[in-house]
Amino acid sequence: MNTKPLTCQKTVIYPGTFDPITNGHIDIVERASRLFDKVIVAIALNNKKNTDFDIGKRQELARTALASLPNVEICCFSSLLVDLAQQKGVFVILRGLRAVSDFEHEFQLAGLYQQLEPRIETFFLMPAAKNLYISSSMVREIASLGGDVSSLVPSVVQMALRELYKC
Repeated sequence: MNTKPLTCQKTVIYPGTFDPITNGHIDIVERASRLFDKVIVAIALNNKKNTDFDIGKRQELARTALASLPNVEICCFSSLLVDLAQQKGVFVILRGLRAVSDFEHEFQLAGLYQQLEPRIETFFLMPAAKNLYISSSMVREIASLGGDVSSLVPSVVQMALRELYKC
């Protein structure tokens, strides 16, 4: 039995496509920034997912939306998440859970991360109740139909969506 005490990881990686970053994502990052010394928001370039914003624009929007948080770093990646974690020396992955329906998928991912890299731990946070229903895909759909997304995303994202959908 290993009796070596566990040490607290001071950095966490929060991966996602962030297409676009929403108030729900920001809520998770803000709360994580109080729990960890550093939060790395890792924006995935996933060729299997159709994104409305290219990775450069998603990075720009995230940087602007999270600029007030000095302990947040934004990076992009196209590798396996565990490879990014090893490269950064970070072994805590942050995942947001909005609903029970998210849990099964996130549970599978957590198991896979640990299978690929046994040092990985997954840390789950739920967004505040007012943000539980927000998803990037819903935001894109509302915006593409000319709906008001001002309560769902920061103003910089709202402007980018208006420009993207010309509404």
